[in-house]
Amino acid sequence: MAGETNQTNDVPNRAPPERGRSWKSRILFRMLFLPLVAVAGLYFMSMSANPPSTLGVRNGTLAECPESPNCVATQSGNDSQRMEPVSYEGSSEAIIEKIKSTVETKFARTKLISETEHYLHFEFTSLIFRFVDDVEFLIDDTSKQIHFRSASRVGYSDLGANRKRMQTIVDELNP
Repeated sequence: MAGETNQTNDVPNRAPPERGRSWKSRILFRMLFLPLVAVAGLYFMSMSANPPSTLGVRNGTLAECPESPNCVATQSGNDSQRMEPVSYEGSSEAIIEKIKSTVETKFARTKLISETEHYLHFEFTSLIFRFVDDVEFLIDDTSKQIHFRSASRVGYSDLGANRKRMQTIVDELNP
């Protein structure tokens, strides 16, 4: 019957009130909390990435780029990842100093990791998520060319960051 009452407290039968937050506050919580968890995950993933074991010069060349699009190199066999080497005049010592000066003045959050007579390895760290990209330079005195490789340590896409960075450096090094 309509208007039946509960015999224990004479209150009409209704669904019990929801406990906790309203549906709007639950949605708002999910909209704020889930992205925060994702950002924290990206941050910790970037901090735990170790340098790849393929860095350095082997048999006169730098490592091949992986299949992912977050790498560019002058010695890449993949056309979409390939950039042209930079020609230079003068000594390898002078061009190494010019590369170091260019990186130092054009880019923040860089660190020179390794330097030899014909090789440089830098780490470039992104501002927000602290992702590290490894950038290597190989100076070939015989052909008077600078070969380079720039690759992200983690992730798949870099939204063109490695190519843009290397184009800036190439523009500075070209006479």
